[in-house]
Amino acid sequence: MLRTVFDAAPPQRPLTPLQQRGMALADRLRMKGAERGRMNTSSEPKIGVALGGGSARGLTHIPYIEAMDELGLKPTVISGTSIGALIGAGWASGMTGRELREHSFEVLGTLRTIASRLWATQIRGLGGMLKNGISMQIEATSVVDAFLPDNFPLEFKDLKVPLYVVATDFQSWHQVVFNSGLLRPAIAGSLAIPSFFKPVVYNNHLLVDGGVVNPLPLDQADIGTDFLIGIDVAGDPSANITKTDHKAIDIWFGSAQIMMHSLTAHMMAAYPPDIYIRPRVSHIGAMEFWRVREIIAHADAEKDRFKRMLEHRIEAYIQDRIEPIDSNPRD
Repeated sequence: MLRTVFDAAPPQRPLTPLQQRGMALADRLRMKGAERGRMNTSSEPKIGVALGGGSARGLTHIPYIEAMDELGLKPTVISGTSIGALIGAGWASGMTGRELREHSFEVLGTLRTIASRLWATQIRGLGGMLKNGISMQIEATSVVDAFLPDNFPLEFKDLKVPLYVVATDFQSWHQVVFNSGLLRPAIAGSLAIPSFFKPVVYNNHLLVDGGVVNPLPLDQADIGTDFLIGIDVAGDPSANITKTDHKAIDIWFGSAQIMMHSLTAHMMAAYPPDIYIRPRVSHIGAMEFWRVREIIAHADAEKDRFKRMLEHRIEAYIQDRIEPIDSNPRD
């Protein structure tokens, strides 16, 4: 397939051999779709991607999104819980992995930057604060307003890729999934960590963090897809296996991690992903967003391995064969 591109932009760096193979792979996928007579204009396999919750650790989603961009692969469905819903919304809106990286550096780069953005949103609600009293809990909607890009889509229908946002209904104890209506309150509800954020009242629900019921929403990404990718950023016990002097906040978040790990294991049994990624992020504090550059750099080391996984799995799709792959080797 010959493509001619006229671009007045400055010349970019030459593609690496892996990137060249990725672009060739994307072209072969289009040809394979054409052979099968698919009506889909992209003629590519339908890829579902589930982005898990994990607070600041969720910033490690970004290099994996970049890896898919560099291979010329686009998801057909994105699902997200908590920070995965926030980053997934940016991705679904049309932002590239590189744009997500640059935006996160801009809005999370220092504690002062984070505090000033949150304070700016609180000032707008100062009247309500004076009327109802000062609360130590943060408004989840303020966080969403503070850190989403300007001119971000208002509704799900304005996104370029279908997005499913998972939250928890505190009153019914059930999962709530949003894929239509207003975006911001749905995302806010999904990331409203109990005790740290006020529950979000929206659409007849009292919403708290989606990780309480579904930390890695594979069920929502496995909707009419050819293969499924799950990125689990809740962490593992390896970094703290011998530690005994935990702070109270460490015990709180660590207990939540244990719960999330158990829930994810059950979800994976019901909806086994073709590729499962669990970056080692336990050394990162759950709320240490100001370490954004360090967090993303930590995940950068996994990009090439993830690309090779994708190449292997998609090659199997092209050749009409399915092979199990070790998606998370321990060596």
